[in-house]
Amino acid sequence: MTVRKAWLWAGGVAAAGLSFVLLLVVGVYVIAGNLMNGVGGAGRALAKGAVPAAYQPLVQKWGTLCPALNPALLAAQLYQESGFNPGARSPAKALGIAQFIPGTWATHGIDGDGDGDRDIWDPNDAIPSAASYDCELAKYVKDVPGNATHNMLAAYNAGAYAVIKYGGVPPYKETQNYVKTITTLEDSFAAPVSRLDPSKQAAGAIYFAQKKLGTPYLWGGEGTPEQGGRFDCSGLTQAAYDSVGIKLPRVANDQYNAGPHPKRDELLPGDLVFFSNDPTDSRAIHHVGIYVGGGYMIDAPRTGAVIRFDPIDTKDYFGATRVTEDGAKALPTAV
Repeated sequence: MTVRKAWLWAGGVAAAGLSFVLLLVVGVYVIAGNLMNGVGGAGRALAKGAVPAAYQPLVQKWGTLCPALNPALLAAQLYQESGFNPGARSPAKALGIAQFIPGTWATHGIDGDGDGDRDIWDPNDAIPSAASYDCELAKYVKDVPGNATHNMLAAYNAGAYAVIKYGGVPPYKETQNYVKTITTLEDSFAAPVSRLDPSKQAAGAIYFAQKKLGTPYLWGGEGTPEQGGRFDCSGLTQAAYDSVGIKLPRVANDQYNAGPHPKRDELLPGDLVFFSNDPTDSRAIHHVGIYVGGGYMIDAPRTGAVIRFDPIDTKDYFGATRVTEDGAKALPTAV
C-alpha cells in the first residue's frame, strides 16, 4: 500500500501565513533579543507559540494519543505536510491541513470535535485524524524491530506492509528522507529542556530574520524600500546582524570570516551557515543562512522562492561562523 505524500514546503507554508510559523528556538528568546530561561516541560511538549494559536490545544491534546507520538512530532508532520494551511491542496489530490487523500480519509478520518461530521477541511477533525492514523499505524508495526516512532512514520509514508516486509524503515529514499525530516523538525517544535546560550546579538539577528519569513527573494536585495523590502541570502544575513549593531560584509564568502568556525555538532542559534560548490575553498561559497536550531536555518534561497526555513544538512554544506563584533570589525564591509 502506498500512502499519499505531498511535499508542499514552500507553497503550503506561504499560504499558511508565515507569521504563524515558529521561531525554532522560541522559548529561548524575547523580542528585544534578550535571553530568557528555557521553557521546561515533559520531553516533547510544544514550545510556546510553536504552532498557530488556533491549533495549539489540538496538537497538544492529540499528540499524546499513543506512546509513539508526541505533540512536537505531530506539529512537525503538520508543518511538513501543509505549513499549517487548512486549505492546502497538492497535485496528488491530498487535501487539508493533514494532507489526506480522500480514499484514506474515508477509512481513517474521525469526527474529532464530535459535531456529527468528518470534514477533511476542518482542522478540528483533520488534526485528530492525523494523530489517530499515526497511532493506528504504530499498532500495525508494533512488533517490527527498531525505533517505534521511526517505524510509525515510515508506515505513514510507505505503508505498514513495507515496514513489516523490510523489518523497519524500508530502503526507499523518499521514506527515509521523510523519517529524517520529521524527526529533525520534531526537535525544533519541542519546548527546550535546558537553556540555550547564544549571544544577545544572535538572538536579535534571528528575531529580525523571523520577521522576514515569507518575503520574496530578490537577487542583490538589501531590504530597501525601493526593493520592496526584499533580500538575497547575504543581504538578509547582513541586515539581520546590522539590526543588532554588527556590520557584516555584503558578500557571503566574506561573511564567512566574521568569527570562529564551530563544528556541525557545536552549532548554536544565530551562527551563520554556509554552502559551497567546493568543500575546500571558502571563496566558492554561494549561499548563507542563519542557523535557528534543530538542523534548520532561515534563509533567502533563490529567485522565485521566499525567505523560509530550510535544512542545513545538504551535500554542499561548507561550514559555519559564529559572528563576533571583533571578527566583523576586522573585515571590509564594502563589496
